[in-house]
Amino acid sequence: MRVVFIGAGNLATRLSLKMQRVGMTIEQVYSHTPEHAKSLADKLHSSWTTELENITAEADLYVFSLKDKVLQEVISGVKPNNGLWIHTAGSMPMNVFEGYTNNYGVLYPLQTFSKEREVNFSVVPFFLEANSLENKEILFKIASLLSDNVQFLSSEKRKYLHLAAVFACNFTNHIYTLAGKILAEQKIPTDVLLPLIDETAAKIHSMSPAMAQTGPAIRYDENVINKQLTMLDDPEMKAIYQLISRSIYKEVGNE
Repeated sequence: MRVVFIGAGNLATRLSLKMQRVGMTIEQVYSHTPEHAKSLADKLHSSWTTELENITAEADLYVFSLKDKVLQEVISGVKPNNGLWIHTAGSMPMNVFEGYTNNYGVLYPLQTFSKEREVNFSVVPFFLEANSLENKEILFKIASLLSDNVQFLSSEKRKYLHLAAVFACNFTNHIYTLAGKILAEQKIPTDVLLPLIDETAAKIHSMSPAMAQTGPAIRYDENVINKQLTMLDDPEMKAIYQLISRSIYKEVGNE
């Protein structure tokens, strides 16, 4: 299968390399940033371009892996062809392709990606959507080469899945950043938190997050909570601490 990647970011990098490893040919990479296009193309030994009009029309699969705010604009700039056009976004509907191509769908891997970090794709859930039965079958075959966990999900359901992922991944990671900031100010190495972080994540493989919850907020221990609030000089961090503590007590401690 001949593939064109439109986008050269974190997800595009990991997904294109994986597709190549399972036997697909990545013919071309597009990015509006020359350095990004060339960097990924060099890894894939493929051609690259920064011009939408120069994207080849002869590929079988076109993977649009872009920021949501530019996806529609880029789609409108690609010349119509007979390939299957898909995007990889959790929050964008499938119908962004309507009127631009006859064959389209979504291939959304539920995972966080970084360009230089390998991912075990076999355990990554892939959520698919396609505009025809034939394209469903094609997409399922493609995704099954990448992962052992493949399922179909509507655009409406997928946007809520993406919202949940923002809470579970992006917000959680930001909290790690704030925790590291507290330790750095006290000149305590941040890696002392790693066993705690690992165990917190491991527990929810065998129990619900509500059952795994610990800490002063679960019983709303105002003595500890108020003492820790006085230790926070940053008003935003103080507000986050208060909001999350109230939320924990509401969801878990007050059951």
